[in-house]
Amino acid sequence: MNTFSSIRCRSSLRAAAQPVRYASTSTPSPKSNSRRWLSIAFVGATAAGAGAYIRSQNTSSATLNPDTFTKYSLVSREPVSATSSLFTLRPRQPSDSNYDVYEEAWQTGVWSVMFKQPQLQIGRDYTPLPTTAATTLSVDDENEGCLRFFIRKDPFGEVSRYLHTIAVGAEVEMRGPKIECTIPKDTKDILFIAGGTGIAPALQAGYSLLSRTSADHRPKIHILWANRLKDDCAGGHSDSLKPQPRRGWFSGWFGSSPSRDTVWDAPAVEQEPSSVIVRELEALKSQYPGQVTVDYYVDEENTFITKEAIRKAIEPASEEANKLILVSGPEGFISYMAGPKLWAQGQELQGPLNGVIKQLDLKGWGVWKL
Repeated sequence: MNTFSSIRCRSSLRAAAQPVRYASTSTPSPKSNSRRWLSIAFVGATAAGAGAYIRSQNTSSATLNPDTFTKYSLVSREPVSATSSLFTLRPRQPSDSNYDVYEEAWQTGVWSVMFKQPQLQIGRDYTPLPTTAATTLSVDDENEGCLRFFIRKDPFGEVSRYLHTIAVGAEVEMRGPKIECTIPKDTKDILFIAGGTGIAPALQAGYSLLSRTSADHRPKIHILWANRLKDDCAGGHSDSLKPQPRRGWFSGWFGSSPSRDTVWDAPAVEQEPSSVIVRELEALKSQYPGQVTVDYYVDEENTFITKEAIRKAIEPASEEANKLILVSGPEGFISYMAGPKLWAQGQELQGPLNGVIKQLDLKGWGVWKL
């Protein structure tokens, strides 16, 4: 989470500009005058720099950009589950340039924007959802540069709690895009391991990858999506058999594991309304038949992403293909799957590969933690 500090400069320009009183009546040395004017110049430069910083933070542009905040309005907030919602936001000032900004980011790979919490002056990055056949945006909304976000209400998250309490029509400030992961043009296979709202970057990766489809290039994406509750992915049914039930990354160290002889019986398909995100995934599958597969894992159903499930997912890929494994979700989920990311000198780094994925013979698969 980034923090926007309100900088206050207590300038001593006035005091520094007054004559200096000396104990003797001798003429002050050139060195003393030099120091005094250097101090004045330093204070003046500091004040000017602080003023420029504050102006940059308070300046708003009609076009989304990574340097200043752009004002959007909350168009709707549609519940997806008991803990998460789908947000739609529209720029306060319509700008034709927004379409070009979005499209360039979509074609590059996975990207995010930063939301500002104005009371606390803090920010949080969220991933926009791509437009699919299941998208409920009107033509006018699309033309006006609307963006959609899948956001979970974190009881400890200041920004997510703020977004879940503001009224429809309220102003929201964002800046970006920030490219989280560039997907090389020659990528042919992606395995995306998603936890919870980490499915939003998975949809982005699928959109970016599959939009490059041609007669000679038919890339594929396989998504493994883990959730705590069935409600989070209502209506979703896996495209391959479930693995044996085992403890998940957030089941803790208590409780006994099922025996090795336990066999999973796939549940009967239930006729239930599909969640918005499941509909988005199904639309992507319909748009690119044979190129998208999705498997769902739910803690309360005792199904989890295991090493065997990941190995099974990567087996069909060609050894010569350019392949990528992306992992997205809560910090604990990423650490369990691929090892934690690291902070160094104010920057977030990938850190060494560990976790479940390290135990696999990857053979040419690149790994990126989101």
